[in-house]
Amino acid sequence: MAARRMLIIGGDAAGMSAASQARRLKRPEELEILAFERSAFTSYSACGIPYWVGGVVDGPDALVARTAAEHRARGIDLRMHTEVTAIDTAAQRVRVHDREGGERWEGYDDLVVATGARPLRPDIPGIDAPGVHGVQNLDDGRALHDALGKDAEGLRAVVVGAGYIGVEMAEALVNRGCRVTVLEQAEQPMSTLDPDMGRIVHEAMCGLGIHTVTGAEVTEVLTGDDGRVAGVRTREEEYPADLVVLGLGVRPETRLAREAGLPLGASGGLLTDLAMRVRGEENIWAGGDCVEVLDLVSGRTRHIALGTHANKHGQVIGSNVGGGYATFPGVVGTAVSKVCDLEIARTGLLEAQARQAGLDFVTVTIESTSRAGYYPGARPMTVKMLAERRTGRLLGVQIVGREGAGKRVDVAAVALTAGMTVEQMTALDLGYAPPFSPVWDPVLVAARKATGAVAADVRTR
Repeated sequence: MAARRMLIIGGDAAGMSAASQARRLKRPEELEILAFERSAFTSYSACGIPYWVGGVVDGPDALVARTAAEHRARGIDLRMHTEVTAIDTAAQRVRVHDREGGERWEGYDDLVVATGARPLRPDIPGIDAPGVHGVQNLDDGRALHDALGKDAEGLRAVVVGAGYIGVEMAEALVNRGCRVTVLEQAEQPMSTLDPDMGRIVHEAMCGLGIHTVTGAEVTEVLTGDDGRVAGVRTREEEYPADLVVLGLGVRPETRLAREAGLPLGASGGLLTDLAMRVRGEENIWAGGDCVEVLDLVSGRTRHIALGTHANKHGQVIGSNVGGGYATFPGVVGTAVSKVCDLEIARTGLLEAQARQAGLDFVTVTIESTSRAGYYPGARPMTVKMLAERRTGRLLGVQIVGREGAGKRVDVAAVALTAGMTVEQMTALDLGYAPPFSPVWDPVLVAARKATGAVAADVRTR
């Protein structure tokens, strides 16, 4: 009996996790695994690029979890520099274009779509000029790293966009000695936070020496006589630049899926069931940054591009293709980042997302410290909490502060996943000692205040 063939489009987190898990369950004579990756790298950490550029970690090799040769040694036929250009679901085959220029069709029994996401690039004059850098993959990271050279002191760098990628790249460039300007179209940086919490980030970034301009719509990348980038123009002003970094976020890379007629959600991501099987298809699976996932708080699907999810999707797909059974139940939207010593975290819903989901809620914001106030090194932090009216169900938490702030969001993430109320959270038995926390952890202080707000709201109705 011939082996089944598992064909994978995309050789990064989701695709190669699926391949590795399936290989653990099935021998090569039972399951042939063929994977195509169009770039020069596989199984790498794109999240590490800002820290490589900033000189904190080595790269690119240090950011590769497993090389192509290591995958092949485990019985996975991984073809690098090879792009899939079409999916024919009726014939169960894909069209492949290799680096030698050849094209051919490859059949499959099970297809895994792990095409990732594409960075947003505004359609404006000069956007493709030399000196304009994206940071989506290791090739991008190497180009920016090389452009900075050994001595970047005093270089003028403009970062377009102040989401996670933008603020992390701003930190990297500050660490390299650049004079950094961040341009953000929204009213505050970090649109993954509510505007009032984004304002705290804005003030902190300016205090760190990062010139952060909000309400700034970029209309053109200016170039010099040599054709290289010379500055950035917004509707109000021009900013000189020796290099420009794009940090505008990403969208699902689902062109192949769309052309093949596979179902897409509101954000353009592939829609799957809990087993990560594409809806309406028996033998097509999808995972990673190209899919939408269920938000356990709102009950709606969302696109969230994170390596943590991609690796879990791959594990689920590999288990199912390999003859086992696994599901991915959904997410609560947890993310954490930092810019210099400022830590930024969120989980659950923002106010706008809660309204879009039709939820009625109360909000509270508290100020606390990372340790007992009398203990050396205690740093301030701000915690904002959303709770559903009447029920008191936790809906979301945002935290901005210094050392010890960011990872506190994990407590809230667990509470959200468990469907806890803010009152139930106040009884959580969290670890306490003065070097680690006040007697009442800041998250629990917020939960207490939210409990009071829910109770007061009920009394007034």
